Amino acid sequence: MTQKHTAPDGLVIVDKPSGFTSHDVVAKMRGIARTRRVGHAGTLDPMATGVLVLGVERATKLLGHLALTEKEYVGTVRLGQNTLTDDAEGEITSSTDASRVTREAIDAGVAELTGDIMQVPSRVSAIKINGVRSYKRAREGEEFDIPARAVTVSSFSVYDVREAVADDGTAVLDLVVSVVCSSGTYIRALARDLGAGLGVGGHLTALRRTRVGPYKLEAARTLDQLQQELTVMPIAEAAAAAFPRWDIDARRARLLTNGVRLEMPDEYAGSGPVAVFGPQGRFLALAEQQKGKAKSLAVFG
Repeated sequence: MTQKHTAPDGLVIVDKPSGFTSHDVVAKMRGIARTRRVGHAGTLDPMATGVLVLGVERATKLLGHLALTEKEYVGTVRLGQNTLTDDAEGEITSSTDASRVTREAIDAGVAELTGDIMQVPSRVSAIKINGVRSYKRAREGEEFDIPARAVTVSSFSVYDVREAVADDGTAVLDLVVSVVCSSGTYIRALARDLGAGLGVGGHLTALRRTRVGPYKLEAARTLDQLQQELTVMPIAEAAAAAFPRWDIDARRARLLTNGVRLEMPDEYAGSGPVAVFGPQGRFLALAEQQKGKAKSLAVFG
């Protein structure tokens, strides 16, 4: 009698390779974990590498509730060239000698793009304009405007400025940068806007995401490593890391899992989803406080 394969429940923190879409990584993980129930929390551009959070089996129910609101990146911005896509994947649309741009001007430009700012996403982003993806409209040669939206850039630092010569002979500057920002911030739009502010154009040539919410690059595994050994953060551990924790006794655990709305302490008011644990650290549910009662968002126990 053959044993039925059971995929583990939990989060998988992937170190995404360059050239893969987030959907490609999900498809690959379905093969590795041998289950169709795989989803991702937040996308990462094909050119970019680094932290991509996947959910396997029941952990897919966690993904929509994860507050992955802050992200951290390291990357390289090239000053002196604009591209169609605001990154190295698009064709160059203009070149300008950037050799006279000073470090003081760069720092002033970076300061302008730090804090709460209004940002126009890249034209080849996945933003929907009247129900159609922006990149689809751009590909079809449409002329259209993307409204600016509020984002937060908590930190934007330049670690190194390197002089270089582009393939077309233009003197360019390559900036090694790190950015901590809110979800929905486009790093390639920061590169574009920094270059525009300095009058020489700019685009992103490399990007690596080092953190998403509480999940860091140190915990991430490459697809090859995961093929060798599937490393899954158990669902209870993932929930405890991502949400406030509420421990309840066996009697209340039974009531909760039977659909009874329990009285919930005031300390959880307004805190969003809370991970509810029963005896022996058993993860039971995600719930939020509504008028003093626990409203279940997803039940696991």
